[in-house]
Amino acid sequence: MVRRLTFASALAAAAFSATPAFAQVEGYTPVTDAMLQNPDPADWLSWRRTLDGQAHSPLDQIHAGNVGELRLVWSWALRPGPQQTTPLVHDGVLYVANPGEIVQALDAATGDLIWEYERGAEAPRRQFRGGGGGGGPPPGRMHRNIAMYGDRIYLNTADAHVVAIDARTGEEVWDADIDQGVGYQFSSGSIVADGMVVSGLTGCGRYREESCYIVGLDADTGEERWRTSTVALPGQRGGDTWGDLPPMFRAGSDSWIPGSYDPVTRTLFHGTSQAKPWARAVRGTDGDALYTNSTLALDPDTGEMKWYYQHLPGETLDMDEVFERILVDYDDRRSVFTMGKIGVLWELALETGRFRSARDLGYQTVADIDPETGQVTYRDGTIPVIGEEIYWCPSTSGFKSWRAMSYHPGLEAFFIPINLNCETAVFGPVDRVAGGGGTGPVRRRTNHHHPDSGERLGEFLAMDMRTGEVRWRRRFRTPINSAALTTAGGLAIAGGWDRQVFAFDARTGETRWETRLPTSIQGFPITYAVDGRQYLAIPTGAGGASWGGRLPARLTPEARRPVGGNGLFVFALPD
Repeated sequence: MVRRLTFASALAAAAFSATPAFAQVEGYTPVTDAMLQNPDPADWLSWRRTLDGQAHSPLDQIHAGNVGELRLVWSWALRPGPQQTTPLVHDGVLYVANPGEIVQALDAATGDLIWEYERGAEAPRRQFRGGGGGGGPPPGRMHRNIAMYGDRIYLNTADAHVVAIDARTGEEVWDADIDQGVGYQFSSGSIVADGMVVSGLTGCGRYREESCYIVGLDADTGEERWRTSTVALPGQRGGDTWGDLPPMFRAGSDSWIPGSYDPVTRTLFHGTSQAKPWARAVRGTDGDALYTNSTLALDPDTGEMKWYYQHLPGETLDMDEVFERILVDYDDRRSVFTMGKIGVLWELALETGRFRSARDLGYQTVADIDPETGQVTYRDGTIPVIGEEIYWCPSTSGFKSWRAMSYHPGLEAFFIPINLNCETAVFGPVDRVAGGGGTGPVRRRTNHHHPDSGERLGEFLAMDMRTGEVRWRRRFRTPINSAALTTAGGLAIAGGWDRQVFAFDARTGETRWETRLPTSIQGFPITYAVDGRQYLAIPTGAGGASWGGRLPARLTPEARRPVGGNGLFVFALPD
């Protein structure tokens, strides 16, 4: 529904103005496939700006020489709840998802409200356990991203619906129930590939008759066109990699981060997460458990799997490989790059999935990975035994997580937010019954700083795309808590748990600008332009989704508990 803005909510948003609640976006231009594939530099049309997932902007009005002059030009309060949002911008209008299944359209130059959509559904009451665990989102119901295509905004919901909203008016157009009462969820939004709205599910840790899957919907009607299981079932290719486990007990393989798309080969690239329960001894198989912790290459029309590559076969410590896939063309190569929790940068051939390289940051203690073949050998003492204590790095929070990296094509480098942590824990048994399962359970968990961290949790680094060499790194006492953004102005941007947002010189790592905001930098920064003026938009927020309550105990109270509400802070150079 379209919600009339009340006086109280307008004050809370610091945006009460003459703008009516039922205003429309004037002069809206429908978003085409061609626009998604080659967006106007002024726009930010999809999750990582382009369908190749690079999160790099060609805008250069703000650059390393003048970024220190940035000033706050407007701000907007978002609704309460865990928040990891990515704004979208098209033709001078900014669209942003709030916790609670709320979408707002704002004037991207002034912050004035144009319209607001509020779904109004009851929240699941399951406990939140992060992105791909057994529990559902909390009452705030976060959204990592929305999508847009034609004249619609697409919102994925906590009860696994996809809702199409009119981008001009905020009116609901259709609501597709993907889950049909099974109990899956969405914690991230969709991408749109040649008219197909494509989404991956989470909440796959519970034992159910139906496996987890990726789904494709007709963007115009919401009709489901296909669904592809992310778990290999008996009798299918890879079905024997789960041993003799029946389908109900083949849990996990959530695809809880949006995919990428290559329009040349017409291929979708989605990552999948670990098998569940996490430990082999708990889930009852020591096989590879396809298609967990894999890159899946899918046909956008049918969902058919063109190829797959499993990064960590038979993984057993929650070392998730689900995160963003970045497509890079260089020399005569077309490659898919990704990095999972253990901090290994993988390169695969885009057309075939053939292994090309694995570049290890050198912090993980879980496995030896042959950089020439990709062969994974788990180290002694890293396969959990039920009831016995085990220590490993990273913790189940991961070095790398949902905080997406960015690729700067001019510098041929990835800019990566990581957090240096380790864990001691005991894995307990799980009852193998319908509705059981989940992630562990993990008992007597203790979190530690990584021994090489100098008790500084956060790290932001630049990594050479060709060689894997770390060109520079910056360390911070508290976690880096946002995704990365790079620009043609020579900037790499990210922010932390301690409320600081930074613009680094992308070549040297030198801090060119920083400012402190009311609460943790949280979500996916973007940059865009309106009438020739470039803006930088930084989301902030707090809540359980920020770090999952997993910070080591030695951090100061201020660092552990940033205060303030969710917001969006927008900066520009002086006129």
